[in-house]
Amino acid sequence: DCSTHTRDQPTGEGVPQKKLRIVRRGEKNKENTMTTWKNDQAHSRLGFVVRHLTITEITGRFAEFTVTAEIGKDDLSDAKFSMAAQTASVDTDVAARDEHLRSGDFFEAAVHPVITFESSKVRLEGAGEGKISGLLNIRGVATAVTFSFRSSEVVTNPMTKKPTRSFKVWGDIKRKDFGVGVNEPAAMVGEIVHVSADAECSPA
Repeated sequence: DCSTHTRDQPTGEGVPQKKLRIVRRGEKNKENTMTTWKNDQAHSRLGFVVRHLTITEITGRFAEFTVTAEIGKDDLSDAKFSMAAQTASVDTDVAARDEHLRSGDFFEAAVHPVITFESSKVRLEGAGEGKISGLLNIRGVATAVTFSFRSSEVVTNPMTKKPTRSFKVWGDIKRKDFGVGVNEPAAMVGEIVHVSADAECSPA
């Protein structure tokens, strides 16, 4: 069942002509369908780097975390990202230090068991790369942050046969903005923490 609509179409002589356009009843403009992508934990990493005594870079990671991306457009302009890390999974390869990081001096993991990030805006600066802004919540303190990101092309995973792509996200935050280690001087533990995440994702 169809109906017709007309619109003016200019001609070379400046005289409008009527051009027919067929519209089916009930037809709607097609919208991009959002697809949920989730990370493969075995091929993903959420890490951080902080200076000790202003001279040594100490690296660490959160061993347990999930990344979710809601994507509709191929250029990622409408993408929404979220991350959740288990605070107690912090790992710097030194057990005593890890226990200290889980304590009230730093993350207070028993009270704040999850670190989260929810994006609010993606700003593209090239094909598959740009900036992600959103709220990072650590220790119950939600603060607006902006990270850089880069996406790979989509390939077919030969093991799962699923479309697969990777996301790399990185940037710097100030630990004291989140109430982390507020009594630790910068001469002992650097105030700037570099965060870096690599997530290999496929549609859920």
